[in-house]
Amino acid sequence: MLVTRRLWIGLSLVVAAAPAGAQLANLEDALRTTPITTQKLADDFHVLFGVGGNILVSIGVNGVLIVDDQFPQMVPKYKATIGSLSGGAVNFAINTHWHFDHADGNQVLGPEGTWLVAQENSRQMMTKNNVINLVTATRDQPAYAETALPVLTYDDAMRFHFNGERIDLLHFGPAHTTGDTAVIFRGHRAVHLGDVFNNAGYPFIDADNGGSLNGIIEFCTKVLAQIDSTYAVVPGHGPVTDAQALADYVAMLTTIRDRMSALIGSGATLEQVEAAQPTSEWDERKGDPASFLNRSYLSLTRERR
Repeated sequence: MLVTRRLWIGLSLVVAAAPAGAQLANLEDALRTTPITTQKLADDFHVLFGVGGNILVSIGVNGVLIVDDQFPQMVPKYKATIGSLSGGAVNFAINTHWHFDHADGNQVLGPEGTWLVAQENSRQMMTKNNVINLVTATRDQPAYAETALPVLTYDDAMRFHFNGERIDLLHFGPAHTTGDTAVIFRGHRAVHLGDVFNNAGYPFIDADNGGSLNGIIEFCTKVLAQIDSTYAVVPGHGPVTDAQALADYVAMLTTIRDRMSALIGSGATLEQVEAAQPTSEWDERKGDPASFLNRSYLSLTRERR
């Protein structure tokens, strides 16, 4: 199935270099007009694309479990899609992290009775007001109401036995945020990484809130050790892919990290790192690296102190 880039909207839309009012108008328009599209990975196991992070859906004898829940305005749309796929109410929603484009749907699902699940650090971030520095703009994310907070949390690992398969939730330290979760479906041989893996461009590193380029590399490397070449890999944004693409992503980030570290070690400023173009061979495919380099520079220089 061909999924257009238009559907991979979330942080990437807010990052766009446009006035704040225009960004908000663009987002509101997308939330109103964008449909939910689906990709079948197996019977009763689908990826849903809309506005925000990709949603992975398991439907079976135990009910419906989803990974990530997009925006409140998208909830009725994907609930209707789940219904068309023979699913009922959403029993469990796992947040891969706390950012609005992956977790704001909690504000609808939680009050409806869905059990919300997240890594403990993500829940803690949801309890307070936050500012996400997107480099070209900032985004306020207010604290969630009690009914929208995860009721089940974990530190390093958690396990579900649901719809006939084992589902592992794993956390490997700060990466995209300080509360990321990889969700591994052992029976279906699939993993959802949230925004630790962005397959639509360079990753966003929430460095102001503890995210780390080194952490993303380590997180993805440890996920690769948990899977093999037969696994489907669901990114936070972009098309579903495979373990080789995830390995290539790690190799790319490692090369860029090493180049930047050498420059930083010699005393280079952010402007000098940007001028050296450490991402040049990937820019045509991945897009403008400015925000990625900015956040990477912050995380790498912070770790050298």
